[in-house]
Amino acid sequence: MSRPAATRKFGEKREEIIHAASVLINEVGVQATTLAEVAKAIGLNATSVTYYFPRKDQLVVAVYDQTLTLMEAMAEEALEQADPAARLRHFIAAHIALRKRIRAGERGLTTALSEIRTLEPEVQEPLMAHYLRVVDIVRRFFGEWHNNAQRALFSARAHILLEAMMWWPIWSLRYSVLDFDRIEERLFDILANGLPARRGAFEPQQLIGNWRTPDAEEPGQIEAFLRAATVMINRLGYRGASVNRIAESLNVTKGSFYHHHQAKDDLVLACFQQSYDRLSSAQIAGREIGTDYWTRLSSVLAELVDLQFFDPTPLLRTTALQALDAEHKVDVVTRSNRLARRFAGMLIDGIADGSVRAIDPLVAGQVIMSTVNSAYEARHWAARFDPPGEAIRTYLSAMSEGLLAPSG
Repeated sequence: MSRPAATRKFGEKREEIIHAASVLINEVGVQATTLAEVAKAIGLNATSVTYYFPRKDQLVVAVYDQTLTLMEAMAEEALEQADPAARLRHFIAAHIALRKRIRAGERGLTTALSEIRTLEPEVQEPLMAHYLRVVDIVRRFFGEWHNNAQRALFSARAHILLEAMMWWPIWSLRYSVLDFDRIEERLFDILANGLPARRGAFEPQQLIGNWRTPDAEEPGQIEAFLRAATVMINRLGYRGASVNRIAESLNVTKGSFYHHHQAKDDLVLACFQQSYDRLSSAQIAGREIGTDYWTRLSSVLAELVDLQFFDPTPLLRTTALQALDAEHKVDVVTRSNRLARRFAGMLIDGIADGSVRAIDPLVAGQVIMSTVNSAYEARHWAARFDPPGEAIRTYLSAMSEGLLAPSG
């Protein structure tokens, strides 16, 4: 075989292996994806796969790196547009179009990035550096910043936009491709212009409830396991939050863990249950205060983002979702969709009372869920603000004003 033909064949087989690994990682997570399973998916033996990728971590890096390269190309193309509105519209359209092509059968490099933090540091660091390059490109969608406050605002906008686009493949499954053009328009409108009828309105009220971590109360062992596991999974991912690490953080034995939990997945499910219970309690508390529905909703959002930024026990990130088995994953996503629909109900009531613009509440509910969920990743960003409440106001300006509001 001539060298060009051999090189082409090598590249094609390598791409086939990467694609198969991408599908498996999306379905079962990094830990459950093995070289043997990848080989089986494309009719090879494991030894053949090691010719292209001698170690599993090399294949995982290749999968993530190609996804990040695609994201970077989409961001660069959007940045070339004339103004912030055109850039935002182009970026959203690119993600909608990609999902259309995948539905039509195109083999795409669209691996969920949620488990990058589970990788070993020497593997993780270059991937995180690549992701930060994407963030920097998206941050520049909104113009040049002239001071630290503007840079912080544009950073929050980039973070929220990227998270919304990475959450889109999950909830897009609820829609026909025939609805995608409409979704694109509604998603742009929500992200560009925010939610309230009076742009910039943000006067959250303090809510009373038991979703915060008590300051002085010593938790019981079950509660302590839930807290430790939630923080560790958020920080290190499902794979990184091993039973040994969770037990060591509490200064207890591994046997003590298994005394309370049959398996690690049971603990993860309990963490999701607790997080969704807390989120639900905040929603109900906000829904019942006597004011217009935008104030009710913004009060809930302020409470939840405060939890993600500053509480010792944040809400569990959906990064853990990818590693769960299919049955448990469906249960968790179902609960998440119910909470998103409750947000949608509050938005519908707000449209009725005139405090919320006429937006698509189902789409907006999903944007709200991704915004709250991703706030945990902005903890270091939030810690720079004084007073802390200004971090919440700046972050949630994406909801109260939209990503295209003047930056001052």
